[in-house]
Parts: sequence; structure tokens; C-alpha cells
Amino acid sequence: MIFRVLLAVLATVAAALPASAERPLVLAGGTVIDGYGNPPLHNGVIVVEGERITVVGGVGSVAIPADAEVISTEGMTVMPGLWDMQVHLSRLGHGDEQRWAETYAPIAERVVMPLAAAQLLQAGVTSARVIGVPERAAVSIRDRIRDKRIPGPTLFVTGPQLGKTVIPGAEDSQWAVVGAEDARARVTQLAAAGADYLMLSQLDLWTEAELAAAVGEARVRGLQVFARGERAAAIERGLEFKVDGFLGLGLGAIAGFPPELMRKLSGRVADAKQPPLSWSPAVSGVLNYEDLRVNPEPLDDPGTVAGLPPLVATDILASLRQLGRITWFDMAASRAPTLCTKLRQLELAGVRLVLGSDSGAPAHLHSRAAWQEIDYWVRECGLDPLVAIQAATHDAAAAMRVEHESGTLTPGKFADIIAIRGDVLRNPALLQRIEIVIRHGQRYR
Repeated sequence: MIFRVLLAVLATVAAALPASAERPLVLAGGTVIDGYGNPPLHNGVIVVEGERITVVGGVGSVAIPADAEVISTEGMTVMPGLWDMQVHLSRLGHGDEQRWAETYAPIAERVVMPLAAAQLLQAGVTSARVIGVPERAAVSIRDRIRDKRIPGPTLFVTGPQLGKTVIPGAEDSQWAVVGAEDARARVTQLAAAGADYLMLSQLDLWTEAELAAAVGEARVRGLQVFARGERAAAIERGLEFKVDGFLGLGLGAIAGFPPELMRKLSGRVADAKQPPLSWSPAVSGVLNYEDLRVNPEPLDDPGTVAGLPPLVATDILASLRQLGRITWFDMAASRAPTLCTKLRQLELAGVRLVLGSDSGAPAHLHSRAAWQEIDYWVRECGLDPLVAIQAATHDAAAAMRVEHESGTLTPGKFADIIAIRGDVLRNPALLQRIEIVIRHGQRYR
């Protein structure tokens, strides 16, 4: 029964595509945050023609095209669309691993991933880096969005991550490498399938020959290499082999990164011959889980499951009624107090922080994850709101080497824009109530 109902959802998702804009679009009167970290522009005007921004300036200094559709953003914060650099697109926040594997995993590509993509876009995420998805499914969903067959963010995909061991049941999203030739062959296969980057895990368990083969082949094929920051030894190996960035804050319940590791991180950052080192800390998955264990009331907000079929929404919420039984997050209670310390260490070291939320993990729904990551950085960890927004816009785009096309409100770049009523710099949690979402010049909300 559920399979037939979910397959029927596809027509609904495709119907959410807006018509192409034929007239210029103007957003006028709001406070504009450009994404570069500059002071906000009050009473700003943004002109969009086709897919691109053509003008950004103040009211009275910008000529508004006579045939333009003008949207008043008075009283709003207007900013670039959000990036989420750590998204589980084949999951919807469901808390029962066995039921998920039996019921939803078989239709992940056809139904689950389009639903997740639509949810992300409605939440203001206009670009995302996808992790842990089967190679064919990853490329398929990216291309369907690009070709405007379904709504969703611009996606950067890798397919399965490469490691040394595989969790039982996850063989389609994780590949175990055995030897240098196998490492090279796996990277070749992913590149040929259309991967945008390479994702590695368990680097401290790889041999030098295996790592040299995987990273070397990725470089030859023009792929960036990112790795999980699981343990100090794994991070050190990643620095040794010059990976482009890390995902997640590992090291278990250790209070902070060890001094020797921080010295090596600072050395990498200071090396002008190497590109900036990016890091998506993803603190919100654990912090949200711990908060919901104390107070599950936010899950009763209808916006949490907005965009999901009632049958799916009910099933997800039912799976989260006993959060204590969820085993996804390793040592969540003891890890939670250490995350802000580690985040601030990375900021002080000069690492390029980029926003990644672990969206789609149990209890971490795509409708909430990105704004929560920003809110936790500011409210819990004490980072400047402009720093958090820059990490979620310009710096994320720069980490994927597309800052010339996306990430800021700049003439010539794609018109990926969101608007929120109120002052986001004073209250980042307002991002949970985004009123306007524009991706590539088309309004989706």
C-alpha cells in the first residue's frame, strides 16, 4: 500500500515547478546581506533578469525596469540562498533504521530524494552537497533538478563514500577499498559516473599507497577530495595528503582538538601554496537530538513535516516518539558539550568554516536542519551572525569552487535569494520562517 501511495507523490512534486519568469523580477525595500560578510545594505533593491542578478543597490539609486514584477521586501532580511554542505538526501529524518531500510530505501531514488530536495528548497537551501548516496541515484537526482524536471537545490554529489569498512546494509552508499589498485578503480568509476567530488572516511586505516592512489586519481580527474574528521589520526592523514576539507566534528567526547593537531591545522591554513581548508562542523545534528530528548515539542510544529505526504509525515513522527532508542548519534550526550569548543578552535585557526547540518539524520528533518545549524553557531557557540551567514553562502560556494556563479548577491551571479521577515542578524532563528525562496531566478516560495 505505502509503495503505491508514495509513487503517486511524484506527480505532486513535479507539479511544484514554477513557470519560467518572463519579466524582470525586483525585490525592493529590505535589508540586504550580500554574503561576503559586509555590513548590511538597508532599503536595498535587487533586480533579476532570467536566471541572473543584474543590479544590487539602494532605493532611489536603481532604475527599476518598467515591465518588472516588483516584490516588496520592506521589513525583511534579504540574503543569498543557503548552502548545506552535509545532506543525507536519501533520508527524511526517520528514526527507525529497520523500517526505513525495508519500506523507504527501495524507493529512495524515485520518491524519497525528490521529496527531500523539495523540502530543502522550501527551507531556503538553494545549493547542497550530498553525502552517502548510491552513485546512479546521486547523479540522477542532480541532473533531474538541473533539467528542471523536479524542484530542488543545485546539488553537488559524489555517490558512495570510500572507506575501509562498510556498515552492514549500507553497501550501496559505502564502498570498502582493498589495495591501491582498487582505490584507483573506485575513483575512476565514480568520476566516470559523473561525481562532482570524492568523499573519504576512516583515513587513519588506509595504507599510504591506497591514499596516494585515491587522491592522485581524483586530482587527475579534476575532483576535489573531502574526508570525515572522525579521529585525530584521520585528520592528520588528511592533512598529509592535502585533502580539500573535512566534514563533522569527531574525537568523541574529547573536550577539544589536541594541541599538536591544532598546530598542524594552523600550519596548513598558513601555507599560501595550498588552497583554503574548508570544514563543515555539523553541530546541529547532535545538539538538536539532545534538545528534542528534553523537549520534543518542536516536532509538533506542522512546518516540520511540511511538503511530505501525510502518510510519510505520520510515520516519521511516530518513529521519533522514543528518541532514546535511536542509535545514529555516537555518544550524543557526552559529545554535545564539546562541539562548540571545537567549532571555535577551527574558527580561531583560520579554517574556512562552511555550513553543513547532517540534514536527514534521525530527528533532523530537511525542513529545519540548515537554520538550526546557523542558530546553534550563534546562540550556543557565540559566533558572529555575519560569520555564520557567510559560511552558509559565499564560503560554501567557494569551497566547491563556484563562488564566481553563486553564494553572494552580486550582479552576474545566479539569482539564488531568500527573504525573511525581521532582522536575521539579531535573531537567526527567524530563518525557520522564510517567506521568499528564489533559485536561478524562479520563485518557489
